[in-house]
Amino acid sequence: MSSLSNSAVAPLSTPLAAFHTKTGARLGSWFGCSLPNDFGDWLAEYRSLHESVALLDKNYRAYLDFAGPDRVRYLNAILTNNIKDLRENHGTISLFLSPQGRILAEIETQAHPEKLFCVSYASIREPLIAALDKYIIMDDVTLTDRTDDFASLALEGPKAALLAEELTGVDPADLAELETRVVSVQRIPCRLGKRSPGGAASAEFLVDRSRAEALWNILFEAARKHGGGPAGYQALSATRIEQGIPWYSYDFGEKQIPHEAGLQDSHISYTKGCYTGQEIVERVRSRGQVNRVRVTLKYDAPQPPAPGTALFSEGKEAGHTTRSAFSPALNAPIGMAYVRREKSNPGSVVELAEGASQATVLATPIA
Repeated sequence: MSSLSNSAVAPLSTPLAAFHTKTGARLGSWFGCSLPNDFGDWLAEYRSLHESVALLDKNYRAYLDFAGPDRVRYLNAILTNNIKDLRENHGTISLFLSPQGRILAEIETQAHPEKLFCVSYASIREPLIAALDKYIIMDDVTLTDRTDDFASLALEGPKAALLAEELTGVDPADLAELETRVVSVQRIPCRLGKRSPGGAASAEFLVDRSRAEALWNILFEAARKHGGGPAGYQALSATRIEQGIPWYSYDFGEKQIPHEAGLQDSHISYTKGCYTGQEIVERVRSRGQVNRVRVTLKYDAPQPPAPGTALFSEGKEAGHTTRSAFSPALNAPIGMAYVRREKSNPGSVVELAEGASQATVLATPIA
């Protein structure tokens, strides 16, 4: 199967782009979409994520509906995780693999009444739909692109669950991971979902695209009252690296198989039966190892290295960087990278170039 990213078309911009610009945000390119880089002070935004509550614009998503009596059987046969046992209003995270086991897409699947609702990335929306459609052969399944219909906003941080409960009456901490509930926020209907990046329950709101700005304003005022505010992707990227959470298209993609990316425990079911790419996944699992793995690094350098920067050990190439940022928690540059398996244990050291700065493998999450 051909690459999805190579055939991707121009992605969507957040529906809040004009609003963000008007209110002073600096937009940047994240996940191939125009999203807030920061709202004027990325370190203050980082503190909101870690100490109070941060409001996030998550509009890099693609949304797909799957209806029809064969929808569960169809998705269960092409995704890596267990779809057939999903209860209503529950969700799971999966990978869509090539027959060679390479990662083509990351897809979250939610069981809604009479349909399965999938969330992926706008940057690969059209080629992903085409690739998924090829597997609908004899199945009674209808795939509908709903990307233009919805927007997503999120509250994250130690006060996020409290604030979500105040606004909706539902405490995300009481839900299972990726479980959702239909709620309203000051008469704006939306679907509240639980995610726990770094271990703390956070809240994500799926809302009609036309109501995104109104919901943003409500969440913004509520976050301010709790000592927080909006946060951009500079702060979020640093936080995710500290948490050890990889991003699709940055830290894993078509060049990796799940075990290299460290996704074998979170994105794969080993009891569900056959799916596309399963033979490779099982072969790697039975062999027990891969040659290169994803790690988190702390850099002994003044600036975070650029993506793709080569890493060396004893004069030989040992890996490469994928994404980096400045970590306020460590007061140093950190990043994600792929390194040879023997250099992947915490405390292992690699070099950015001969005689240049070094990088040390870290255990995550970073407190």
